[in-house]
Amino acid sequence: MSNLGVMAVFKNEADLIDAARKTREKFNFTKFDAFTPYAVHGLDDAMGIKRSWLPWVTFIAGLSGTATALALEIWTSAVDWPLNVGGKPFISLPAFIPITFELTVLFGGLATVGALFYVCGLPNPNPKILHPRITNDRFVLFVPSTEVNYKEAEITQFFKGFKAEEVSVVTP
Repeated sequence: MSNLGVMAVFKNEADLIDAARKTREKFNFTKFDAFTPYAVHGLDDAMGIKRSWLPWVTFIAGLSGTATALALEIWTSAVDWPLNVGGKPFISLPAFIPITFELTVLFGGLATVGALFYVCGLPNPNPKILHPRITNDRFVLFVPSTEVNYKEAEITQFFKGFKAEEVSVVTP
């Protein structure tokens, strides 16, 4: 079985961003990844990551929630069971706003969480732990062996040229 890839462990985010930018520029990788204990601003630009499509999922699901709420309220109050209460019109949009808002948020939120789980591959019952301190205080840059221009020795030597406190080959 082949190795999973090469990883470099850094103490701070500035070194990680520098290594990520130079790794992308030199090797033109598209599948390499960075693991950090918190969000690092500028890392996505350094790695050449495009904007996420998750906001579109939220927007489309929110619009469906709005359409569902309005259709349900209009159908129940004006078509299925019309009641004239104090001269109020059957289709009274100001009265529909709270339910419409709630279904917009509900549909958008649930669809976003579902799409996020799908994109991240969750749940993952047996994750590969690259380094025990990733979620604590270390930053890891990982190049998987599935990259097109993957050359283990060259990448390992390249990572050693940075301020990495550890460079190692990840095995299954």
